[in-house]
Amino acid sequence: MSDHTNDLPAADLDHLRLPDLEALRRPFSTHKPRILILYGSVRQVSYSRLLALEAKRLLEHFGAEVKVFDPSGLPLPDDAPVSHPRVQELRELSAWSEGQVWVSPERHGTLTGIMKAQIDWIPLSVGAVRPTQGKTLAVMQVSGGSQSFNAVNAMRLLGRWMRMITIPNQSSVAKAYQEFDSDGRMKPSSYYERVVDVCEELVKFTWLTRDISDYLTDRYSERREAAAKLEKRVSLKSI
Repeated sequence: MSDHTNDLPAADLDHLRLPDLEALRRPFSTHKPRILILYGSVRQVSYSRLLALEAKRLLEHFGAEVKVFDPSGLPLPDDAPVSHPRVQELRELSAWSEGQVWVSPERHGTLTGIMKAQIDWIPLSVGAVRPTQGKTLAVMQVSGGSQSFNAVNAMRLLGRWMRMITIPNQSSVAKAYQEFDSDGRMKPSSYYERVVDVCEELVKFTWLTRDISDYLTDRYSERREAAAKLEKRVSLKSI
């Protein structure tokens, strides 16, 4: 502990922790990074789906294992029980993943309801477990008009709320109908190069953080809360 502990009168010194460099240097797991991709459109010609599939190819090239969730048939949040097969499929994929990519069209200045519904079905907590905490996240959007960052900015807020590690890079593809060929493949462009950047960066961040995410998200406030609950249980047992 610091020699200046008296400088922190509001802190509970029993639960303050100095950074543990060894905890930040755990051996890397050897399995491929597990990445889940969500996209926010069910249109027959869906540029967010095409971008999601382009990201899948790139992520696999960079050594990841990738799964893409099709949102067709997913009920609205709270309009079906959690036991609904599509809800269960989404939650199991989210639990399986170590990182995620969210790809949404921009609609009415933000992400689509289809994209938001998928995120809303993924719980912030299940008992004492937070299913998305510490997972990496990359955000991308497609637009029908000029370039905008409204959807990616909104998804960044959601990623923070879900306690995910959102990487610095992001992709916004303007006039998406011009950026894909008749086979659904993305054409060479500065937009494509940014997508490559995002996928490369996501894999690096996932390698870097997945084995230490529990340490990175270990918090002073939660340690204090857990200790207080334990003390209360012990006190009740002694009565």
